[in-house]
Amino acid sequence: MSAFEVLAGLPSDDEVRDDFVRSHEGGSFFHLSAWQNVIERVFGHQRKDLIAWAGGEDDTRRVVGVLPLMQSPRLLIGRNLISSPFGVYGGPVAESPEIDAALVTAAGELGRKLRTGRVELRTRKPLAFEGTPAEANAPKDIAQGSLYITFEGDLPDKVEDVLAGMPKKARAEARKARNKHGLVLSQGRWFVDDLFRLFLRNKHQLGSPCMPPRLFTEMLEEFGTDAEVHLVRRGKEAVAAVMTFSYGDTLLAYYAGTAEGADRQYSASNFMYMALQEWAVERGYKHFDFGRSRRDSGAMSFKTRQGFEAQDLNYRYLLIKDKHLPSFTPSNPKTAVLRETWAKLPVPVVRWMSSHLAQYLP
Repeated sequence: MSAFEVLAGLPSDDEVRDDFVRSHEGGSFFHLSAWQNVIERVFGHQRKDLIAWAGGEDDTRRVVGVLPLMQSPRLLIGRNLISSPFGVYGGPVAESPEIDAALVTAAGELGRKLRTGRVELRTRKPLAFEGTPAEANAPKDIAQGSLYITFEGDLPDKVEDVLAGMPKKARAEARKARNKHGLVLSQGRWFVDDLFRLFLRNKHQLGSPCMPPRLFTEMLEEFGTDAEVHLVRRGKEAVAAVMTFSYGDTLLAYYAGTAEGADRQYSASNFMYMALQEWAVERGYKHFDFGRSRRDSGAMSFKTRQGFEAQDLNYRYLLIKDKHLPSFTPSNPKTAVLRETWAKLPVPVVRWMSSHLAQYLP
């Protein structure tokens, strides 16, 4: 690899940096500058991107690596650097392991300069280098690929093959939802209020703060036709909704919610993701990204029953001031009391408190 240098990203770099991300097999929707723009506007997290450049100052200068980073506040005190907050994928994308390593090393140096707790890299695949230098002041590099998994699969060429390709039980439930219960999938940005209401209900039930409604409207504004809202209805009743993102030939199902009892009575989620894949095939998408789940969670079981195969995520942490990996997750039994208490709060209280707490849970 020829000489390169790692520099702080500037807003003026966004177009060429995004072109590089889109052309790289390791790039993702969450590596794009637009994702960080939304997070910055809604939550106030600060962009701290790193870009590797090769060549001189003339027309030969080009991007050879990108590490999207944001400075994110912690719940009580301090801050972290995260790639990418509120996203499920992140980490460096570069032309070589050498550039990967340089970007991560620069992130560690920036983390020390900003006195952060840690640098969090939400990488999909293991990084192809051993880690940061072992100097006494270097951050500790830790991989954690066991807590989170993701699900992605190829879409068939024909719409009718979506239902035919589902496991037997899931196929029967989806068919019953359509034929017996009359569920239909509609697309429209004007369903964003339904999406927020259903998403809030689900997060409340799980004992977790919800994203503020502004996040959804800002995403629709920022991403244009690359963000959509889909609503499942039974007659006039809204029973499920999902926000999707388009990235190349992949459709990502991201924020979603269901009405109370809708899955048990009508198999609403089963139908929604089947119909969403049919919608994607009609529009020429080749892949369907079902998103991240915690291992051994109900969401993981549901996605597996839909015929998707789990793929490990290989998140990396550069521990700077922190001594341990983050543990404030629903998987930690110590958070059970907090979650149970949250689930009992009135919905208006939950909505108000979520608007203040969500920024600390990226």
